[in-house]
Amino acid sequence: MRRRLIQSTLAVVLVVIAVFGVSLVIVETRTISNSAQERVDSEALRLASIVDSRLLGAQTVDADVLRDQVAPGQYAVIGLPGQKPIEVGAKPAGDVIHSTAKGEQGETVRMEEPRSSVTREVGRTLLIIGLVALLAVVAAVLLAIRQANKLASPLTDLAETAERLGSGDPRPRHKRYGVPELDRVADVLDSSAERIARMLTAERRLAADASHQLRTPLTALSMRLEEITVTDDLDTVKEEANVALTQVERLTDVVERLLTNSRDPRTGSAVSFDLDEVIQQQIAEWRPAYRSAGRAIVSSGKRHLQAVGTPGAVAQVLAALIENSLMHGGGTVALRTRVTGNQAVVEVTDEGPGVPADLGARIFERTISGRNSTGIGLAVARDLAEADGGRLELLQSKPPVFGLFLSRTPPLKKHAEEGPTVR
Repeated sequence: MRRRLIQSTLAVVLVVIAVFGVSLVIVETRTISNSAQERVDSEALRLASIVDSRLLGAQTVDADVLRDQVAPGQYAVIGLPGQKPIEVGAKPAGDVIHSTAKGEQGETVRMEEPRSSVTREVGRTLLIIGLVALLAVVAAVLLAIRQANKLASPLTDLAETAERLGSGDPRPRHKRYGVPELDRVADVLDSSAERIARMLTAERRLAADASHQLRTPLTALSMRLEEITVTDDLDTVKEEANVALTQVERLTDVVERLLTNSRDPRTGSAVSFDLDEVIQQQIAEWRPAYRSAGRAIVSSGKRHLQAVGTPGAVAQVLAALIENSLMHGGGTVALRTRVTGNQAVVEVTDEGPGVPADLGARIFERTISGRNSTGIGLAVARDLAEADGGRLELLQSKPPVFGLFLSRTPPLKKHAEEGPTVR
C-alpha cells in the first residue's frame, strides 16, 4: 500500500511538472528571445541618436568616439553618406541578433549581438526550472511517504487488533488516528471487543456460578443416594428416593435459573408462594450437614407469609446464606421471618464471630471472602434476589445478620402463630 501511494503521488506530480514545466520553458524562451531583440533594437536607436547629435554639432564621428557607447559583446556598424563604414566592437561569429536604425542625417546603424547570450540565459532559466521541479519531486516523495505511513500504520494496527480479537484477546485499544474513516473502523472494533469481553465474562461467570450453585445440591443428592445404598428398609428407600427426586428437580431449577440470569438478569418468573415451605425445605436439607458439624439450625418468627418471587431462586438465596453460616459462622443458625411494611423479611443469623470490619458492604462483591472460599455465593445470592425484585442486605456484622427482603401478598386469613419454633 505504501508503494502504491508513493507511486500514485509521484505520478501526479510528474504529470503536473511535465504539463506546466514545458509550458513554462516555452514561455520563458520566447520571453528571453524577445527581450534580447528589444534590447538590440533599443541600442541601435540610441546609437543612431548619438550619431545624429554629433553630426548636427559638426563633431567628429569615428570608432574611438563611439567605442564607449557600445556595450561589451555587442557589434555596431555605422554607415555615413560618402564615408567608409565605421565598425565598433568585435564582430560576433555564428548566429546573431541584429537590428538596423536610420538617422535623420542619412546615416544607418546596424547593431548585432551573438545569439549565444540568449542561449546561455535560456539555459540558466531551464536549470532553475529543473531545480525547482526536482525539489517539487523530492517534496512530493517525502509527503507521499509521510501520508503513506499515516494511512498504512493505522491499517496495520487495525489488522493487529482484528487478529487479537480472533485469537481471543478482547481488550479494546481505544487508539485513534485522526482520519475519520479509520477512526470509525477503530470505533467498531473497540465496540466489538467490548461486546466480546462482556460475553466472555458472562460465560465465565455462568460457569463459576453453576459450579458454586450446583455443588451443594449435588452433595446433598449424593448423601441421599448413599442412604439408599446402606439401608434395606423399603420405606426409608422410598422416602430418600422422593427427597432425591425433589433435589433433582431443584437442580433443574437451579440450572434454568442460572441460564435465565445469564441472558437477562431482570427476567424473572415471580409468583406468590408460601415462604414457610421454602424455609422448612431448606432446614430439612441442611439439617444432616449441621448435625454432622455438631450444630443446630432452627426457624422462628411470623408464619404463613405469602411472598412474591421465584421459589427456586429464594431457596438458592437461603441455601447460600445457610452454607455461609455453616462454613464461616458458629453455634446455632436461626432463620427468622418478620414483616416490615409490604415486605416479608427472612433473617439468617448465627453465633459466630461475624463479618470482619474491613469487608463491610463489600461482602456481596465477587471474589470478596473473609476466608478461603470462592467469594461467589453471596454475590450470586444477591443477583438472584434482585432478579425477583427483592434485595439481600447485611443488617448486622456482629453477630452476623443477613436479611432477604421480598414483596408479600396479604394473607387470606390471619394467623396468630408467632414466636420461636424449632424445626
